[in-house]
Parts: sequence; C-alpha cells; structure tokens
Amino acid sequence: MENQAIKVTWHSGALPDPAIGMLDQLYAHLHSSAAYYSVYGVLATDTHACVLESDGKTVAVFLFRHEGKRILVVNEQCAFPPAAVDAFAEQAFDRHPDVEMIAFTAILSAATKRFPSVSAKRTQDIVLTLPASEEQYLAQMGKSTRAYIKRYLNKLKRCHPTVSWVTYERGEVPRDQLLAVIELNRARMASRFKTSYIDDAETDRIMSLVERCGLVTIMTIDGKVCAGTINYRVADNYFLQVIAHDPAYDEHGLGTLCCYLTACECIRRKGREYHFLWGRYEYKYRLLGVQHDLSDVLIFRSSLHRLRHADTVIRFGINGKLYEIKDWAEAHARRQDNSSFAGRAVHTAMNSLKKLKRGADRIRMRSDAHGVLADVPVRHSPPNVS
Repeated sequence: MENQAIKVTWHSGALPDPAIGMLDQLYAHLHSSAAYYSVYGVLATDTHACVLESDGKTVAVFLFRHEGKRILVVNEQCAFPPAAVDAFAEQAFDRHPDVEMIAFTAILSAATKRFPSVSAKRTQDIVLTLPASEEQYLAQMGKSTRAYIKRYLNKLKRCHPTVSWVTYERGEVPRDQLLAVIELNRARMASRFKTSYIDDAETDRIMSLVERCGLVTIMTIDGKVCAGTINYRVADNYFLQVIAHDPAYDEHGLGTLCCYLTACECIRRKGREYHFLWGRYEYKYRLLGVQHDLSDVLIFRSSLHRLRHADTVIRFGINGKLYEIKDWAEAHARRQDNSSFAGRAVHTAMNSLKKLKRGADRIRMRSDAHGVLADVPVRHSPPNVS
C-alpha cells in the first residue's frame, strides 16, 4: 500500500451503510464495530467518516468528530496502516484549516511518517489467541493451571451434582438469566465496597448488544443462576463484557471456570481471538491471555503547533510514564517476584496499596450510605384519632 495511490472519500452527517459495514471486516474489534457504535450512540449527526481505498479495496475507515481545534478519531483498539494515517491527516488538515491536532484514543497503532506526533500508553487489551481445539488449549496451559481447572471442575460436580452450564447466542438467552448475571456483578462489586458501572442505562445497552451479537454462558446450581459471562462476537473474535458469580461459591473458583468454559465454547465456534479487554487480573493471564498495550496518539499540523501545545505534550508524557510504572509494578506483583529486595519491595508495596484502596472504598461506601439515609425525610406517625 505504501507505493500505491490512496483514494480518500469524505462523508459528513449520515454515514453510508457500506462504510459502517466495513468496520467489522477491517478491525474485528468490539470498540470499532458497527453494533457497538449503534448501541452507544456514536453514529450521531456530528460523527463523520473518511474512507480510504487502495487498489480498489477499502483499507481504512476513520470515524471522527470535529471539536474546535482538534479532530477526535472515534475508532478505538484497532491498528491503522501508516500510509492510511498520513493520507487521512494530510487531507484533514487541508479541509479544516482551524484544526491543529488529530487525537486517537486507546489505539493499537496510528503511526505517521509525515507529521510530528506523540504517543503514550493508556490501557491494555488482554487477548487469548484461540487454539484449534479444546485439547490443544488445555495442553498449552501451565501445569498448575491445568490442575486448577480439573480440580475445581471435579469438586464443583462432586459438591453440586445439579450444576450445569449453557451458552446462548444473541436473543436465545433468557432475559431473567441475563439480568441475574448482571445482578451478581453488582453484588460482587458491592462486596468489595465498589459501585458497579452497570446502571439501568448500561443494562439496557448490554441487552441491546446481546440481541445483536451476544454470546452468553450461564451456569446454574439447582436451577438457580450462580455464575455467568456476557460476551460479544465481532467477525471471528469474542469480547468479554461481564463476568460474575455468586460469592456463596467462592471456594469453587466459579469465575475462572466460567471464563474457561466460555473460551472453550468460542473454540468450538471456530473463533480466532478471545479478548478479556482491560484490567490486569490474574485469571486472564492464567487462561493464556497476552497483554497488548493501547496508546493515545496526538498528530500535530506542524512542529510549531506541537510547541504551542507543550503543556498537553508534557501531560501526555507524564501519564504515559505513570502507566508504564504501574504496569511494571503490577507485573512484578503478579509474578510474586521475591528473588530480590526490589522484587519483595514491589510485591509488598502493591499489596499495601490495594489494601489501602479497599479501605478507602469501604469508607466511601459507608459515607455514601449515611448520606443517602440523611437525605430520606423523616416520616412522623399520624396522630391518634379517637
């Protein structure tokens, strides 16, 4: 593509269906998919599209918003070819003389060879490349993980003979069971003195996405939902949105088991990747997830414009370094690297910080609860009437 001419087509307002339809094929990621954009209202009238073609084939679709002196690219967690980024940036700056920078958020790659730019790591997507069979998947795991899965599956079946699990696609999943998994997530977060991000509006969005591209695993004991995962399929890839289990079954490792069973179901359906998305939780790595860092990228019209936004560039760099430091510390704590003084210090410090955070969350939740009670008006008993 580097040496071939690139045809660039711009669309404002209502986006053409062919451009939207190409998103899943090009990027195969939930956060750059037609279903996600539709449900979360991204495809609004202020969202525009730039479609790039080379040799008669669509090579990139940039969705963006024009916000004052910057263009914000809506696509996330995908990679753009450098030639496509250069072609898009060049024409964007030509078409919008007031624009000084183009911003990408949580992107795998958006390198440019023509314009000054800065990038900073922001978050991560932890990805399992799905093997050809369940047997291969189990064989690729570490010895301790294989033993963990077999031991807890056997224990679960022995202690709860009625346990069963079913995986549903799209509208097949019973609504009450889907809502039960969401409630388990809320209860789990509350037990950790945290507030679940899944409010009523988010619940509606989850229900809508499940109808479009959902893959939901439900585990029951005695007919009652005890665990589950809510996932979405985009192209040949699967994405974990919600994982939850009843705390009453903590000793059985239901969360990890349910996630493992879901990954096996994705293998049966010839999936290519299973995305755990962000959050460096141990079970994701135990189930062979590999961390892919995602970066924010700023592309400037010129070196002078980059200098004008020196404060933004500095803040960008600081945030990126803080992410890298935290990532390094959590990686060492996760491995429990106690072979050196530094390793022991990191492990101790990270555990202490987590305990402090849990304590702060507990105080905040109690404070919020008292605040709610204080806002409730006092109800006086009605007077006695003879």
